[in-house]
Amino acid sequence: MIEARHLRVLRAVAATGSFSAAGRELGCTQPAVSQQMKALESSVGTPLLVRNGREMRLTQAGEALVRHASGILAGLTAAEEEVAAIAGLRAGRVRLVSFPSGSSTLVPTALAALRAAHPGTRVSLEEAEPPKSVELLREGDCDLALAFRYEGAAVAEDWDDLVVRPLLIDRLVALVPERHRLGRAEAVAIGELAREPWIAGCPRCRGQLVEVCEGAGFTPRIDFATDDYPAVVGLVGAGLGVAVLPQLAVESVRPRGVRTVRLEPAVRREIVALTLPDLAQVPAVAATLEQLARAAGRA
Repeated sequence: MIEARHLRVLRAVAATGSFSAAGRELGCTQPAVSQQMKALESSVGTPLLVRNGREMRLTQAGEALVRHASGILAGLTAAEEEVAAIAGLRAGRVRLVSFPSGSSTLVPTALAALRAAHPGTRVSLEEAEPPKSVELLREGDCDLALAFRYEGAAVAEDWDDLVVRPLLIDRLVALVPERHRLGRAEAVAIGELAREPWIAGCPRCRGQLVEVCEGAGFTPRIDFATDDYPAVVGLVGAGLGVAVLPQLAVESVRPRGVRTVRLEPAVRREIVALTLPDLAQVPAVAATLEQLARAAGRA
C-alpha cells in the first residue's frame, strides 16, 4: 500500500535531486528520507531511483509515480479540508424523510433554526409515512426519519436497532361538521360517533381508527378515505361525515366549517425522530436532531 507520506518524500527528492536537500525541505534527516524511499520502493515492488555517485535520477516507474503524486496529494488535502468542514458543521448534508403533518409543522421550524445556526449544512426533504420511512432509513436511502407510533397499538414497532429521539405526544381529536350535534361538546367518547359516516386518513391511520372503534364496540362505516388532510377537513366541513385526526395534522391545515372535539378516553401517538447509531454521531445529523427536538419543545 502506498502511503501519502512516502509520496511527499518522493516528490521532494524528485524536485531537489538529493536525499539531503529533500530532508531539508521536509524538515527531517537524510537517513529518514532514505528509509522512507526504501519503504516506498518495497511497497511498489520496483526501483524508483537510480543512484550514480552523487547524481540521482528517476526510473520510468518513479516518473510515473511522481506524475500521479501531485494529484493524489492534492486530492487528499481537499478530502481532509472537506471532512474538517463537515465535522465543524461548515458543510454537510442530511437526507430527511417525514410524514406530511410533521413536514408542515415541526420540520420548517427546525430547518429554519438549523440554517440560521449552520448555513453550510444542507437538508433534503422527502415525504413518507411509517413504516415506509423507517425502511428508507434502514436501507440507507435517508439519514433521519420523522415517524410516529400509536400508544397501545396491537402491533408494536420494532425500532430496537435504531436511535430513537422522542419529540412529542400528539393527541387525536374528533372532527365534526360545524353544526353537528356534538360540535359544542368539550369532549366526546368515540362510541358516540358509532352511527356516523366516517372519513378516514392514511392506511396506517385508517387501521388505527378501525382498531380504536372496534375497541369501543363498533366498526366504523368509512364512506371516504384519503391521505390528504385538507381533503379530510373539507369532506367533514361539507357535512359528509366525521373523522379523527392527530392534533398535529389539524394544525397543518386551516379547518374551515368544522369543530374539533377532544376524544375521551385519549388516543395518542408518539412523534419521534429516528436514525442509525453510526449516523447519530455525524455532526450534521446530530444538529438536525437537536433542532427537531427544540421545535417540538423537548430540547
